[in-house]
Amino acid sequence: MIRVSVIGAQGRMGARVVQAVGDADDMQLAQAIGVQSSLEGVRPDNTDVAVEFTVPSASLSNVLALVDQGVNVVVGTTGWTQDGLDEVRRALSHAPNPGQSVFIAPNFAVSAVLADVFAATAARFFESAEVVELHHPDKIDAPSGTAVHTARTIAAARRRAGLGAVPDSTRTDGGSRGQVIDGIHVHAVRLRGLNAHEEILFGNAGEQLTIRADSFDRSSFMPGVLLAVRAVASAGHPGLTVGLEHLLGL
Repeated sequence: MIRVSVIGAQGRMGARVVQAVGDADDMQLAQAIGVQSSLEGVRPDNTDVAVEFTVPSASLSNVLALVDQGVNVVVGTTGWTQDGLDEVRRALSHAPNPGQSVFIAPNFAVSAVLADVFAATAARFFESAEVVELHHPDKIDAPSGTAVHTARTIAAARRRAGLGAVPDSTRTDGGSRGQVIDGIHVHAVRLRGLNAHEEILFGNAGEQLTIRADSFDRSSFMPGVLLAVRAVASAGHPGLTVGLEHLLGL
């Protein structure tokens, strides 16, 4: 049995993870930790994998504390920066347990991961590209970690293909054109009734390709969370891994 502790267990996503772990035949819930509770009791002698679903302002310090305590971590909190990822890598280089793992997913929904992979394939064929993400109004970060990851994926594919900047002659201070991430405009929509949605738009003269992923319920994320827990528990992914595509053979 894989012993799983859930950090942020009283939150919307954390509560779903607690339920999913309880329903899994090969897992047992070790501890359910609230966002304000101490992590000192989460140790390798009682936890094989900690799942961290809190808020962006707390996630980095939580992960660093768990790494320092020798615990493997699966992270679903979004809003990660490159500096934060670098801090995790440095912490893992001094981790107490050889082969210790941290897995961070911009999105746990298989549909969103596949959309990202498809976008990387399509990016080199189109002159223009933009990303629109749509979420419920209770989401704290904007743009979403998924959209940021998608924009970076598109930008990297364009660089590999030798493409120049996306054409844009709009005269604006940037406020109405979305955040620019590696040269790709990303737009955030917050509406009651939505859950988690992303549209990736590509355009050439006379044609357009739209890739869209929709998660209508938080249950859509749970298979990806459990997949990550099993992968980390198996010690097959030491160090830092970012993105569910690495666990799906994509």
